[in-house]
Amino acid sequence: MANTLTNLIPSVYAALDVVSRELTAFIPGVNRDFKADQVAQNQTLYVPVAPANTTASITPAMTVTAASDQTIGTKSVTISNFKVSSFGYTGEEVYSLDQGPGAGSVQQDQIEQCIRALANEMELAIWTAAYKAASRAYGTAGTTPFDSTNKLAFTANLKKILDDNGAPMGNRSLVIDTTAGAALRSLTQLTNVNEAGSSMTLRDGELLNVHGFSIKESAQVTTATAGTGASYQTNNASGYAIGDTTIALDTGSGTILAGDVITFTGDTNKYVVTTALSGGSLTIAAPGLRKALADNVACTVAATSTRNVAFSRNAILLAARLPKAGAQDLAIDRQVITDPRTGLSFELAMYPGYRMNKVEVAIAYGVSVIKPEHSAILLG
Repeated sequence: MANTLTNLIPSVYAALDVVSRELTAFIPGVNRDFKADQVAQNQTLYVPVAPANTTASITPAMTVTAASDQTIGTKSVTISNFKVSSFGYTGEEVYSLDQGPGAGSVQQDQIEQCIRALANEMELAIWTAAYKAASRAYGTAGTTPFDSTNKLAFTANLKKILDDNGAPMGNRSLVIDTTAGAALRSLTQLTNVNEAGSSMTLRDGELLNVHGFSIKESAQVTTATAGTGASYQTNNASGYAIGDTTIALDTGSGTILAGDVITFTGDTNKYVVTTALSGGSLTIAAPGLRKALADNVACTVAATSTRNVAFSRNAILLAARLPKAGAQDLAIDRQVITDPRTGLSFELAMYPGYRMNKVEVAIAYGVSVIKPEHSAILLG
């Protein structure tokens, strides 16, 4: 039985295109780092984050001036998710299947269903981390982006947010749901070949690179339920300066949750809450306020909405590897199979039992938003 999985693998790859698969755009769009993949279970990898610097006038002198001290910040990623998807067969069940379609052909689809479940879970984890840590948001909650009036203003303004925050110009992605995708494909700027410069959207439904974003769709982009906060006001006699991230609030009621999008009266920027309102204050994502705030300025929470995410590749880190097996592990066969849709490698193992076998697909992973400034939300 040691060759069972080896014999299955060519057929498994053939089955990858047969079993239904949801769209996964975050996994290939985020950053992968070899060092991060080597992190042990629940061990933390720290990524250094240099602070912003300042300038000074040059004053000639016979002595070297002292350098300014700096505190190097860090972001971290932990591989804390050790996941497996599995199925099993008794000897009699295998015999029964072999009288019909064959156990091998059924197992091919079952393995692919395992990969499907694991990939969807990882895609959802990335989306959740991404929208809860994005720098700012654009759009109107409860409305579908790329309408016939505003058209491509959505990507133009997302580009502005990332540009203003200093994000790299290359390797930018915008991951949207299929509703926004359908609206985007309906724009004549993309379907009229003489305007788009290509027939890809018209003929193949492929989304073009727009305003520097590689636009993709994901089945895991969905609705984020907003907090119930209402009538809150800023609570600081000295007000708040540009760049502040911790904001005290009072007078209101209800919850303001991590991932909520908030606005302040007199400021058109839409900020993303990274730490929920607790003890009278909350935290918004870097780079913080874009406009100074006075005391007693009203704070409004955006309604429940779809959270499409624009980001530079370096904004989000995915650490993923095969789970480690001990020397006395009971698997009789263990192989590595790479999913061509996501590029992820999974461990495929078979464990023997009493008159039955268990087949499992496994992966270990962790997700972290390393650079919030390089990501933004498109409300839908």
